[in-house]
Amino acid sequence: MTAKDKIHAEIDSLNEEYLDELYLLIQDFAQSKQHLKKLSFMSKLKQIKINAPEDFARNLDSYLAGHEGDK
Repeated sequence: MTAKDKIHAEIDSLNEEYLDELYLLIQDFAQSKQHLKKLSFMSKLKQIKINAPEDFARNLDSYLAGHEGDK
């Protein structure tokens, strides 16, 4: 039995009232997988967010040494 057959069997055993909710889950899952395939490495890097003070890059050594924001 293939994975697709197993999924169909599970769906067939579900109560009708749950099918709309299941459809939304499947749709979200499929969209997230398609979105991941389309992203290039550089696009993924652009999504990285760093929560730090404005002077973090300029004063990195000070922050690493524990002297916050020495100027």
